[in-house]
Amino acid sequence: MNSNMMELIRARHSVRTFDGTPLKEKDRLQLENCMSQAENPFHVPVEFRLLNAKEHRLSSPVIVGTDLYLAAKVKKQEHFELAYGYSFESVCLYAQSLGIGTVMLAGTLSRDSFEKAMDLGDGEVMLCASPVGYPAAKRSLRETLMRRSIKADDRLPFEQLFYEGSFEQPLSSVKAGDLAECLEMVRLSPSAVNKQPWRAVVQGRTVHFYEMKTMKESPLCDLQMVDMGIALSHMDLSAQEKGMAGRFFFGDPGIAVPEHVQYTVSFEANA
Repeated sequence: MNSNMMELIRARHSVRTFDGTPLKEKDRLQLENCMSQAENPFHVPVEFRLLNAKEHRLSSPVIVGTDLYLAAKVKKQEHFELAYGYSFESVCLYAQSLGIGTVMLAGTLSRDSFEKAMDLGDGEVMLCASPVGYPAAKRSLRETLMRRSIKADDRLPFEQLFYEGSFEQPLSSVKAGDLAECLEMVRLSPSAVNKQPWRAVVQGRTVHFYEMKTMKESPLCDLQMVDMGIALSHMDLSAQEKGMAGRFFFGDPGIAVPEHVQYTVSFEANA
């Protein structure tokens, strides 16, 4: 990548207005190579494709200036939403390194057309898609108003997302020590209508992640669990960059949780 991972996470923002320039052949080939190699720590295969909007009659009312979309499908199974979010975000971050803009869309797209273009097999689902292209110099009025309505650039304070030992003790970035920067990358994660569903309790070198449910689940998936996957990719990739590559594991520590909060997964960082 052209920049380090944490620089990419800080720089990345949702792009809905593109300049109309087709992807350079070199950039497209590099992106396709990344798509073919995308992995996740949950061992759930996620298959990516680039789709032409005109060829497949794809549309999204919020996108201007590109006919190319990145889409992915996954088979419904244990942890499929986490895997999907993790893998999709890793590809979007790579796109960012090439100067390619992205934004993960779930509701504002012609879902039937996208699902048909993805050739969904038995038990397979397409949860999100993203336009891809070079960002325009100026956002459309529609995008500007949309970002303002969801306060797209705002994030909850560190102490409202992360806790020390239990949910009764907020964690400061100072107390978080060498985990602080990785947790900050989690804090910066994008999410559906900027709901920021991730919460975490830190116990030593272990970070227990929880989902704060603020949206109804659809028959398709728990979209906020996809958001959790995005946040987990930020945690994992930034920890790797800092030389603290760790592991994910599922083991609810039994910590008392606030209302609408449920355990998701834990991450153990190396010293």
